[in-house]
Amino acid sequence: MQFRKFGRTGLNVSRLCLGTMTFGLQTEEDVSRSIMDRAAEAGVNFIDTADVYPLGSTEDVAGRTEEIVGRWLKDTPSRRSQFILATKAVGKMGPSAWDQGASRKHLLDAIEASLKRLNTDYVDLYQLHSDDLNTPLDETLEALDTIVRHGKARYVGVSNFLAYRLATALGRSDFLRVARFVSVQPRYNLLFRQIERELLPLATDEHLAVIPYNPLAGGLLTGKHKHDATPSEGRFTATVGKAGAMYHKRYWHEREFETIEKLKQIASATGESLTKTSVAWVLANPVITSAIIGASRPDQLTDTLAAVDLALNDELKAQLDDATVQYRWGDAAR
Repeated sequence: MQFRKFGRTGLNVSRLCLGTMTFGLQTEEDVSRSIMDRAAEAGVNFIDTADVYPLGSTEDVAGRTEEIVGRWLKDTPSRRSQFILATKAVGKMGPSAWDQGASRKHLLDAIEASLKRLNTDYVDLYQLHSDDLNTPLDETLEALDTIVRHGKARYVGVSNFLAYRLATALGRSDFLRVARFVSVQPRYNLLFRQIERELLPLATDEHLAVIPYNPLAGGLLTGKHKHDATPSEGRFTATVGKAGAMYHKRYWHEREFETIEKLKQIASATGESLTKTSVAWVLANPVITSAIIGASRPDQLTDTLAAVDLALNDELKAQLDDATVQYRWGDAAR
C-alpha cells in the first residue's frame, strides 16, 4: 500500500480508503466484516462512513453501517488506533425538522450519536455530507469548531460542495478563526470529470486533501453491465431503494455505455482490467489524496486494491483522457 499526506495536516493516509455505504443493506454484517478484514490486510488504514448509511436506507435503518463498523473496530482493543476513521452528517436522521442539516443543534446531536454507534470517543475526520443552504455558514463552522475543540473530531471536511461555496466557507473560517476544512470528498471518475474545472484547482491552491468517491461510477466502470439488460446486483438495482434510481439517473445512459466500450478496448490493449485501470486513472491525478473504494463482496476488492500499484504511462493516460473529455463539460443534472 502507498500513503500520502492528508492535505495540509500532519496525517498520512493510505491511497485507498474503504467506503462502507453498502454495509447493512446490500451487504450483511458478516460479509461487511470480511471486506474490512481484506482491506486492512492490504494496508488500507482509512475508513469512510456516514450516519445515513447504508445507502438507500430509510430513516429506521440509517446508522446501521456505523454500528457495523463500530463493532468491527471494537473486536480488537488496538484496532481503533490503527485506522483513520471518517464519518459524515447532514442527512435526515429522524422525524423532526431539526434531525437533519448543518445547524448547530443537529451537528452537536449527530456527532454524539455517531460516536456511540462507532464505539469510539472521537473520529479523525468529521464531514458535512452535503451543503445546507438553509443554515448560515458561520453557524455551521462555529458548531464544527466546537466539536473539534471538545475532542470529538480531529479534523473537519466537506462532501458534495460546489467550489464557490467551499471557497466561501474557507474564507469565513479564516475570518472567524475557527477550525478550517482540510478535505473535500467529491464524486469523480472517468464518466464524471466536472470537478477538474473549478473544485480541483481550488483544492490545489488551498492544500486540501481530495478523497473522491464513485471511482467506478457505481460499478458501471467494471464493464459488467449492459445497457439493454436489467442489472441483477449492485447499486443499479431496486434492492438499494431510492439509491438505485439515483445511480440510474447519474450513469445509465447510452452515451456512457458507448464510452465504456471504448475504455474497455483501451484497457484490454494493456492487459489490465477496466476496473483496475479506472481506479488507477483517478489516482494518477496528482491532486487526489485517496480514492474511496467499496465492495459488496471481499473478492470485488482484488482489482481495486491492485490499482494502487498500476502506474499509467503518459500515452495511456492521454488515451483515457481523450476518450472521456466530454465528461468535463457534461450535464450537471447527472
